[in-house]
Amino acid sequence: MEQPIEEMTRVDHRKLTRFVTAAFEKLGVPPGDAAIAAKALVAADLRGVDTHGVIRFSPHAWYVKWLTEGSMTASPKSRIITENASTALIDGDCGMGMIIGCRAMEMAIEKARSSGVAMVGVRNSRHYGMSAYYAMMALPHDMIGIAMTNASRQVVPTFGRAAKYGTNPMCFAVPADKQQPFVLDMATTTAAAGKLELAARLGKSIPGGWALDENAASTTDPRAAQRARRLLPLGGTRESGSHKGYGLAILVEILCGVLTGTITALNANQDPRGHFFAAVRVDAFRPAAEFKRDMDRLIIDLKSTPPAEGQERVYVAGEIEFETAQERAEHGIPLHDSVLKGLRQVAEQVGVAYDLE
Repeated sequence: MEQPIEEMTRVDHRKLTRFVTAAFEKLGVPPGDAAIAAKALVAADLRGVDTHGVIRFSPHAWYVKWLTEGSMTASPKSRIITENASTALIDGDCGMGMIIGCRAMEMAIEKARSSGVAMVGVRNSRHYGMSAYYAMMALPHDMIGIAMTNASRQVVPTFGRAAKYGTNPMCFAVPADKQQPFVLDMATTTAAAGKLELAARLGKSIPGGWALDENAASTTDPRAAQRARRLLPLGGTRESGSHKGYGLAILVEILCGVLTGTITALNANQDPRGHFFAAVRVDAFRPAAEFKRDMDRLIIDLKSTPPAEGQERVYVAGEIEFETAQERAEHGIPLHDSVLKGLRQVAEQVGVAYDLE
């Protein structure tokens, strides 16, 4: 789904963050929270996860729409429902998932300092964007970070015809020494729902095995797939292992939904969401320096694999995103005309200066 460079406008990530922060504030989000949410969104664009960045910041969809209509709480009064030394459950008061997610992950990290391993669940939240943002918060503390969320129903179980659960993404972030951290950030579908939107915006078809149409037949038309809301589990078909993606997704639903009491898969209104975060202190198991050196050895060995014909190199999870973030931090985030149009409309709607082009 690469967008041709000539169709893009490069925007400095700091300028983009300031714009989104100002717009969130105009929508009633407190300044500190607005900055947190904007940073999380722009971080997705920096890493090349464009489906979870400012493409979601348009007047008639997602965060702007939810805040405008009041279905998302601009200034939530989140509260701790249960808590002990290594766990907690937070009610998010239907607030922005990026804000609640950051606070929940910070709590997991703080608890893990003393307990070694900590887990924090969130109920009654909304969409939280890119899972990697929260899992990676553990890395500077020599901890392994885990973040996952359930999502609105749009995935068909293996052998089924109707959508019953969400894309249910998960991320595991693991620190290394001189190598970049291992960051596995994935939906449990063959493709994330945002990729359908991106393909539709670009007028491109999607591969078979991504989604079904309204007749439960495989489709390559992203618009038909969006109308049907019937994505396929990771693997696409039973013969290609879709039962594994299906099983992983339901595991996420159990941790984020059943354990927290926010079972989105059974919620006809599609919201709210539940999240699950964990932090694992490496030195609770072995010295962190030794662990990170061994992570380097593992990563280097994987990257030394002879590439297949037609391929330049072998990557490990997160490597492409780290390289993309470095390039975009230096040269700007490439935004498609349709995304810029949406940002201009937001500026007009909420009354903030538009200075991105």
